[in-house]
Amino acid sequence: MTSSTPPQLPIPSHFDANKVGEVWRVPYQQRASEAQNWAKQHQIQPAATDEMQVCLLLIDVQNTFCLPDFELFVGGKSGQAAVEDNTRLCEFIYRNLGKISKIVATLDTHSAMQIFHPIFWVNEKGEHPQPAVTLIQFEEVKNGVWKVNPAIADSLADGDYQTLEKHALHYTQQLSDGGRFPLTVWPYHSMLGGIGHALVSAVEEAVFFHTVSRQSQVDFELKGDHPLTENYSVFKPEVLDTFGGRSIAQKNDRLIQNILDFDRVIVAGQAQSHCVAWTVEDLLTEIQQRDPNLAQKIYLLEDCTSPVVVPGIVDYTEQAKTAFKRFAEAGMNRVKSTEISSWW
Repeated sequence: MTSSTPPQLPIPSHFDANKVGEVWRVPYQQRASEAQNWAKQHQIQPAATDEMQVCLLLIDVQNTFCLPDFELFVGGKSGQAAVEDNTRLCEFIYRNLGKISKIVATLDTHSAMQIFHPIFWVNEKGEHPQPAVTLIQFEEVKNGVWKVNPAIADSLADGDYQTLEKHALHYTQQLSDGGRFPLTVWPYHSMLGGIGHALVSAVEEAVFFHTVSRQSQVDFELKGDHPLTENYSVFKPEVLDTFGGRSIAQKNDRLIQNILDFDRVIVAGQAQSHCVAWTVEDLLTEIQQRDPNLAQKIYLLEDCTSPVVVPGIVDYTEQAKTAFKRFAEAGMNRVKSTEISSWW
């Protein structure tokens, strides 16, 4: 194991900050050759030799959340927040190639017929709820304001509509009783097989460059593909069971252990108020059950994540601030990607 701390590196010439908000094809073979040469030029060693094993956990850095023309763009207060965040994120990865041992990237992964998409629900007129503005409360399901769309029963429950109805009531009650966000009906997003599901091209390129230069395979973690529950956190779905206590999903104990085995874990991604906050919350719960001191190994890149803000509709800025304040009070570190020397 090497004991020296690698210095910050220059940013490779192929990186173009003006293209972070666009979709394009990464030239893999060309970048692989450049990454190998970059490693030789800057004496970047394989990640397996790192004395301090550092994980960069990227939460849902996908087109669907990060590009202005896509479904759930996280514009934040500036209106361009996710693009700005990812510009800093790419620069952070390149400057610290020699320090980041492993990258774990989560991918929000959906199909059309899921409990948070419009097609799942209808009102008494047979109309689907409006996405992004509809919150489905337990009382509304109980009173029949919103009910499961009968037409989806064949696809999701072998025609057993009654089971889906019971689950919908149970599910919204569990969210309410557990103090979670109400069931939000989202626009169709992160669709498996679609462009929105992919990593942002500039981030994908940086991750690939890291993989080759450090000889460290990126780990992709898919989440959110179960039709009957939400999955803001990569570690645990919002609801794990259905009525009668029957399990429908499980906590990702394997990933939790993998993450906590690192000496340092750096977290970035979208959105700060939702998938990032919920992921860190679940990680903190695990830490507090095992050893509260483990919180000190978690570093939150505050300038590489932003809250959901839809002007005139919703603004989760304060919720995000409150969550990050709670994480810091528990021992986690709130840092900026540009202030490496003060905390690395």
